Amino acid sequence: MKKFGTSFVILMVFMVICTSGLNVAYGKGNGKDPSLNPNRILNVAHRGASGYAPEHTLVSYELGERLKGDYIEIDLQMTQDGKLIAMHDEKLDRTTNGTGYVKDYTLAEIKQLDAGSWFNEKYPDLAKPEYVGLKVPTLEEIIQKFGRSGRYYIETKSPDVYPGMEEELIRILDKYKLIGQNAPSSKVLIQSFSPESLIKIHSLNPKVPLVQLISYSKPATITDEELNNIKQYAIGVGPSYTKIDQEYVEKVREHDMLIHPYTVNTREDMEKLLDWGVTGMFTNYPDILNEVLKNR
Repeated sequence: MKKFGTSFVILMVFMVICTSGLNVAYGKGNGKDPSLNPNRILNVAHRGASGYAPEHTLVSYELGERLKGDYIEIDLQMTQDGKLIAMHDEKLDRTTNGTGYVKDYTLAEIKQLDAGSWFNEKYPDLAKPEYVGLKVPTLEEIIQKFGRSGRYYIETKSPDVYPGMEEELIRILDKYKLIGQNAPSSKVLIQSFSPESLIKIHSLNPKVPLVQLISYSKPATITDEELNNIKQYAIGVGPSYTKIDQEYVEKVREHDMLIHPYTVNTREDMEKLLDWGVTGMFTNYPDILNEVLKNR
């Protein structure tokens, strides 16, 4: 992500005006709340246990939980008929036998696609017959599978392409009682590269914990002003681990914010980031991160 521009500043001013006087109750490391506790390192199964199974399938999510991921990560796209599905790319081509943009297909059409065979072809050493013919799951199907005992780290992908994505997301989370007055504590974290999307979600429900993803084209720095702006609506940031250093992590932590870098797949990098003081990380191999954490 480039430095926040004029549109972001305007949105920030609007949001601050709309939420002035609001005392958000997260971000201070509540010991009863694992996702918000800086002393509990979050192990986030990136697209499920996607190092071992086809990403964003129920099989991958099940494996992510089995391999001790604290959260399963769900990237969202939206179909032509307004259904939220789990898929990283805007296009179907990479992870299904379909082609073209998700937004141009109905859910029924996408359900006809094979979302598993590509994995067997790309990773023959990890191939399994049962991956053939796996289906693209909807957000509701994932929640129905894992219920209120699951933990969901959800990303709004390309929200500018999908008007109403945020409202539909909040509607579903409300429907399954994952947010709201009687919801389990921090079953859901929501992240996005789009500050506009997060600010919109914050306006819809200011109690949902949010994380601002940030993309850098070169080694990262972040200012007090940027962190103070983000802190108006989010509890943390999510940069690529390849672009940050210990000084970056310490700066974020000085602001009493969480930092969950992506996507960390080797023991060496996991150990380094933990030494720097991160509060969690995304990995395709939650079992490896679990071993690293157990041995510290």
